[in-house]
Amino acid sequence: MPDALELEFNERNKRIGILIAILAGILAFTEAAGSNAASDSLRGTVEASNTWAFFQAKTIRMTTLKAQADALELTSGEMQAGPALEAVKKQIAEWRATAERYDSEPSTGEGRKELSAKAATIEAARDDAAAANSTFDLASGALQLGILLASAAVVTSVLWLAYLGAGLGVVGAVFGVLGVWAPHLLGG
Repeated sequence: MPDALELEFNERNKRIGILIAILAGILAFTEAAGSNAASDSLRGTVEASNTWAFFQAKTIRMTTLKAQADALELTSGEMQAGPALEAVKKQIAEWRATAERYDSEPSTGEGRKELSAKAATIEAARDDAAAANSTFDLASGALQLGILLASAAVVTSVLWLAYLGAGLGVVGAVFGVLGVWAPHLLGG
């Protein structure tokens, strides 16, 4: 029959085991969330890069059309009135209208102004995901250390290690919550 000290020791180790299980569960959440945030950050980087490339292509097309319209306007100054001059003026007007559409096209969202706003929104979401990833990394580190210390408490019977592990677990859980709702709070 086990004595009272052995029963107390077993009961304490059970509680520490439950603490370890809880910390491991929270750790699983922060690791998964951190992985998702890292993927979202990478995806945002690629999407922002593609959007800015599209913006640059529109800029190049717009600049080329404006330059061509200006050049054609200059060279047509000496032309006689008639169908040829009217055709040149029509072409100049079309190029200028197309250049304006490249600058702003709200109907499709593919004008330079709309693409710039879209890229800025994507970059903000990417920055949020990167900050969340950093915060989840801090949470995971604190939880891992908490699990380590709680495990050491079981092996060594040094109870303060379990308390320190629980404290780090609380810190890790708080960081996990911040990763979801306030990822920039820790400077990320």
